[in-house]
Amino acid sequence: MTTKAFKRYLITSALPYANGPLHLGHLAGVYVPSDIYVRYLRQRDRDVISICGSDEHGVPITLKARNEGTTPQAVVDRYHELNKKAFKDFGISFDIYSRTSNKVHYETASGIFETLYKKGVFIEKTAEQYYDEEASAFLADRYITGTCPHCGNTSAYGDQCEQCGTSLSPSDLINPVSTISGNQPVLKETKHWYLPLDRYEEWLQKWILEEHKEWKPNVYGQCKSWLDQGLHPRAVSRDLDWGIPVPVEGADGKVLYVWFDAPIGYISATKELTPDWEKYWKDEETRLVHFIGKDNIVFHCIIFPTMLKAEGSYILPDNVPANEFLNLENDKISTSRNWAVWLHEYLEDFPGKQDVLRYVLCANAPENKDNDFTWKDFQNRNNNELVAILGNFVNRTFVLTHKYFDGEVPKITNLLDSDRSVLEEIKTIGGNVEKSLENFRFREAIKTGMDLARLGNKYLADTEPWKVIKTDPERVKTILNISLQITANLTLLLDPFLPFTMEKLRDFLLFSETSWDLIGSPDLLKTGHTIGKASLLFDKIEDDQIQAQLDKLMNTREENEEPASIAPQKEEITFEDFTRMDLRTGTIMEAEKVPKTKKLIRLRVDLGFEHRTIVSGIAEYYEPESLAGKKVCVLANLAPRKIKGIESRGMILLSENPDGSLHFVEPSEEAVNGSEVN
Repeated sequence: MTTKAFKRYLITSALPYANGPLHLGHLAGVYVPSDIYVRYLRQRDRDVISICGSDEHGVPITLKARNEGTTPQAVVDRYHELNKKAFKDFGISFDIYSRTSNKVHYETASGIFETLYKKGVFIEKTAEQYYDEEASAFLADRYITGTCPHCGNTSAYGDQCEQCGTSLSPSDLINPVSTISGNQPVLKETKHWYLPLDRYEEWLQKWILEEHKEWKPNVYGQCKSWLDQGLHPRAVSRDLDWGIPVPVEGADGKVLYVWFDAPIGYISATKELTPDWEKYWKDEETRLVHFIGKDNIVFHCIIFPTMLKAEGSYILPDNVPANEFLNLENDKISTSRNWAVWLHEYLEDFPGKQDVLRYVLCANAPENKDNDFTWKDFQNRNNNELVAILGNFVNRTFVLTHKYFDGEVPKITNLLDSDRSVLEEIKTIGGNVEKSLENFRFREAIKTGMDLARLGNKYLADTEPWKVIKTDPERVKTILNISLQITANLTLLLDPFLPFTMEKLRDFLLFSETSWDLIGSPDLLKTGHTIGKASLLFDKIEDDQIQAQLDKLMNTREENEEPASIAPQKEEITFEDFTRMDLRTGTIMEAEKVPKTKKLIRLRVDLGFEHRTIVSGIAEYYEPESLAGKKVCVLANLAPRKIKGIESRGMILLSENPDGSLHFVEPSEEAVNGSEVN
């Protein structure tokens, strides 16, 4: 557990695949929180570097190239430049945005493989793998499609069914087919190298489960689940012609598996950035933090640390703050269906509104559970929060200062207790935001930061300087001095979240300080300092702008999907039938998979008046470790029944989409456990 102070910080952000553009899910899950944290550390004058780059190997890229009739290099060149520019335009402040096709990366990844190979870490073994006889090639998982054994989708891949989300192996598929030739593949022996994760299981148990209990519950829980199930050797090589060649004899036609190669990209990018790279990777006084999405937890918390531990000279991650997934308009983001909001298109459609999107994605970040982005919420947060709260306070302060004092910061003449309370509250809010950021609670941090603007609005409303000026102009000097101090503090407090806007506001104030340590200072703007003229920080987003985005999405859906088949309404019931159902709100306390079943999870639910055990068939859609703390609706008076030997007392309410996916019917966070649902 982190208790020490660190000399420097190494912050990495998951390397996005260079086979497509960036979408909102990427930003909310990884890059917005990472950038907020890095900007905060810079304001604290910490020695920090932010590392990212394109992940340019792997089967999805070769598939993209094959489908487009081009080369993998052409694909990665195109998307590397597109995404690098989009990140820059959006204000993501990486110190370097590298790529895994660079020479320095090939050398670094090959060198680490060779070190582990010479130390005897790897296991060499021969196994059967699907082979396309017509193409004379072994097939990676994504080059095989077939019928999903779980949902019947006839286009499931060899590693995952994108319809039901189940992880698969090629041998699970019914009627497997090669995507290269369309033929049924055959099994053929091939040799690969494996990282023996099982040999490091005892060390991982201690390192994660005992030494890093402070990790986010979703990260800690997923790691625990993997470790509880027992680890197995994992292949580090693949039969493929695109990637880093395996640097040993007898490995012709084999490349490093992308999950082994990609995280080494953090190291090679640091090498590319600075000749002092070793102080960031090999000094225990450096804090290494990985920002990732939940689909990368196992790679960054179990596999990559095992590689580093086996190599022996590198530091290990101190924290891995992974987020859950962001959905879009109540549907899973899908690049194959083009159901996404692409960053480069957003920047074209909403020029100058980078901070609006940064704000919305942070305020609605999927930190503890999957969240939903809707264009209506985007509009509401802009109009009702950024415009009506932050922009309104700043505008009123500037207008009044110019009207009464010609833009000059007036002198405090007499502090009342209420004034002192406001000045103290600035310090308190600053301290609370700092605490939230240090603990990777970014939603909490932005909400608390906006409380400073709310404080400013309330202060002006309570003191009414536009009225007091007629009777007590000396009092108005104090009021506007304090309002200007709040404004200057906002430029420091909100800078990690809204960097473009706070730079603009500092320009308005003719104020250049950026140090976090100045937050709460009572005289950031000195008496007599003259502020500049201001324009609006934000403007309203109109209904027609939002409708245009919704129309774009709906057109995409019509182009890519057949109409969904909605289940018909069941036969009518009477009101008396309905009143017999006792529906209650509750909170899931514990969740665990029912052994020897695919679908069942045993839940322990707090119903306020008692705790209940309920068995629910949701394991294909929810990981048990992600459920603790979730609010649910429960049919409480359902007759008990035994399911796999467990007495289940109640039923969790879920909605079922036409594709069979299940989603919780969630009461609000304010709903008290045990309250009735009518």
